[in-house]
Amino acid sequence: MATNNGKIVKNFIYNTAYQVLVLIAPLITTPYVSRVLGVTNIGIYQYSQSIATYFVLIGAVGTTLYGQREIAYLQDRPKERSIAFWEIEIFRIAAVLFVSIFYFFIFCLYGRYTSIYMILTLEVLATAIDISWFFMGMENFKLTVIRNTIIKLVGVIGVFIFVKNKNDLGVYTFCVTAPLFIGNISLWLSLKKYLVKTDLDIKKLIYGIKKKLKPILILFLPQIAMDVYLLLDKTMIGLISPDIDQVGYYSQAQKIVKLILTIVTSLGTVMLPAMSAAFAKGDTESIIKSIKSAFRFIYMLSFALMFGLCAVANRFVPLFFGDGYEPVVLLMIVISPILVIIATSNVIGKQFLLPTNQQKAFTISIIAGAGVNLIFNLVLIYYFNAVGASIATILAELSVTIVQCIYVNNQLPLKKCLLSGIRYLLYGIVMFVSVKGADRLMADKNSILQILLLICIGAVIYIGQLIVFKDPVIKMGKELLDRKK
Repeated sequence: MATNNGKIVKNFIYNTAYQVLVLIAPLITTPYVSRVLGVTNIGIYQYSQSIATYFVLIGAVGTTLYGQREIAYLQDRPKERSIAFWEIEIFRIAAVLFVSIFYFFIFCLYGRYTSIYMILTLEVLATAIDISWFFMGMENFKLTVIRNTIIKLVGVIGVFIFVKNKNDLGVYTFCVTAPLFIGNISLWLSLKKYLVKTDLDIKKLIYGIKKKLKPILILFLPQIAMDVYLLLDKTMIGLISPDIDQVGYYSQAQKIVKLILTIVTSLGTVMLPAMSAAFAKGDTESIIKSIKSAFRFIYMLSFALMFGLCAVANRFVPLFFGDGYEPVVLLMIVISPILVIIATSNVIGKQFLLPTNQQKAFTISIIAGAGVNLIFNLVLIYYFNAVGASIATILAELSVTIVQCIYVNNQLPLKKCLLSGIRYLLYGIVMFVSVKGADRLMADKNSILQILLLICIGAVIYIGQLIVFKDPVIKMGKELLDRKK
């Protein structure tokens, strides 16, 4: 069965490793870069990169989610799968080249930070040759992880070797961007064994692309809305706040929270092809069962990570980022609830609405979130700078989740699923109070050992509660291990 638990767990581990890798490379260099470049240069890079990402999103035109789902549908049909790949990829390349022209003339020639925008052209062009969606649709996450690990390590080494002072912002940008381009090229080397020869003439190709255009655009709207409001914060802080350092503070807080978030949301990425295959077979019972299990699992993770982050933020930030980043502590705490909120919308949206072809509901929820984010950003950033953007993000994510809950209320045992998170909320509160109590007993001087000790205390208390109260997630884990044996 496509929704085999062992396969899903294996892919979850691989995808988590991949998603963490995407963020871990800059994260490894962050303590060094934040001290060498300074908060102002960090703000300039994050603002410029947010602009380039808009063109990346427009260039992808929804083909990532659509392609992943389409390949999942055609896993067992090599010829149709091969035709679908070329139709989607050729359309993607054409779209990226088109938007690259606008990006170059608007920002590379006349932007405020033209040299940085020019280097970021690599990131825009890398989108054209990104075929990770194909391998995810085939549920082959191992390949992507191994290849990108090597490429990312090259980028990390480059940062430490070549970035030496505040004048090296351009060098840093290249070291971060170039590995992405090279990594995308490397994936093509493993494509041959998945494709078969097809007789595609130009007329057939154009016809195939036209047929796919509507569903691609349907997925593009929610995807662009979702990613835009994730980017909107940095862009609007840079435009509204007179202090570019606020972008630096906000981006550093987001960097940590997003790294943790990938651990939670990776389940949604690996579940999408499996759930799509189950839906194609009409296996509704399997879908509902998987959704119930997913809710428990993501709540178990997200509440632990949220309260753990809040408990150690005051010690982590000055030790990790260095002097001058004190505002990041408050920002991390304010943003942390999105770990639970996005975890919820990820299960409903990516694991249920999209695999079951309910794109309209998904689109409306994301557009609602983008609208809420835009409105509250305009007001709150003006008065509260980065803190205002953090609050706006929470309200936006909450609106997405609420809209999705309204749509699936009659399709899923939603009340039972949501209430399953209460026990993990209580576990998290107990863990948070215990860790903060231990924190007060420690010396004021910060050290890595102190932070690791606090994390260990929190983990022991949280896992201990799961075991003592015989949590269903523990039972699920035991059943999975027994089946493996």
